[in-house]
Amino acid sequence: MRRHIPSTRALLIFDAVARHHGVGKAAEELCLTHSAVSQQLRQLETQIGVRLVQRTARGTELTEAGRRYHGQISGDLLRLQNHTLEAMAQRTDGLRLLVGAVPVLAEGWLTPRLPEFIGQNPGCSLHLQVFPTHLYMEDQPFDVGVQYDDAVWPGANALPLMGESCVAVCSPNAKGRAAMARGDFRAAPLLQLRTRMGAWEEWFGQTPHLRAPENLVAGHRFDLFSSLVAAVRADLGVGLVPDYFVERELRSGELVLACPHRAPSSRGYSVFVAPSRTDDALVGAFVAWLRAAAAQAAPRELKAA
Repeated sequence: MRRHIPSTRALLIFDAVARHHGVGKAAEELCLTHSAVSQQLRQLETQIGVRLVQRTARGTELTEAGRRYHGQISGDLLRLQNHTLEAMAQRTDGLRLLVGAVPVLAEGWLTPRLPEFIGQNPGCSLHLQVFPTHLYMEDQPFDVGVQYDDAVWPGANALPLMGESCVAVCSPNAKGRAAMARGDFRAAPLLQLRTRMGAWEEWFGQTPHLRAPENLVAGHRFDLFSSLVAAVRADLGVGLVPDYFVERELRSGELVLACPHRAPSSRGYSVFVAPSRTDDALVGAFVAWLRAAAAQAAPRELKAA
């Protein structure tokens, strides 16, 4: 079947014209003549049968169809460039490891420990990418995944990694900090992670002596733990976060424990190995190192300041 795909050259020229709102600047960027750019545009319009650009008193502008088409292909061109750069970055010895991880664990726990693994495997090129929490894919593009226990990856070999404990943190200058230290959170503004709206209820439920606010799902909401912690720093309220994610802030005094209570979360983490990589030596070494690092990182006692 015939593929209706214009040449990459034509698409790059159209993209440049769209970005610069004119043929002249696009020609300068691409080191082409004005006529060469115009010719490519005409050929592209002829191929797809739609007028993409028009001349106005202000110069060259995209038509409505042109704006729509550019919005669709600009992202494709960027992805094509990234795929090409990715291929160019391949090591001839093949020692590349593609790891997908849930962002909170990647940022707060895994990345600070990676120098140890790279030191043990100096020839390894490690690529760390986001393993989406709520996106189901039949075939994940990773060699190894580090995700919540309930992540779905058909055919992957899943091994338990570690559990999760959560702590309530606040700004050192938080209003009502003394009351929270006594376990009284009734006046505390609770910050919420959008994907864990039941977390505060679970946390308070594990320690009945704590006095909780009447509404446990009210308050400012955030999509990422990093954004939530930034809001705690700004003294917008109290945040409930995995203890490993705020170790640095607690040590520096930038944040403090609202109270000493630390509760195990219902969520835990597992390491997933792609079905096609179960016998790979580098993957095996990474998984062994990862599980050993998790075993060594026994929960340390965090003190309320």
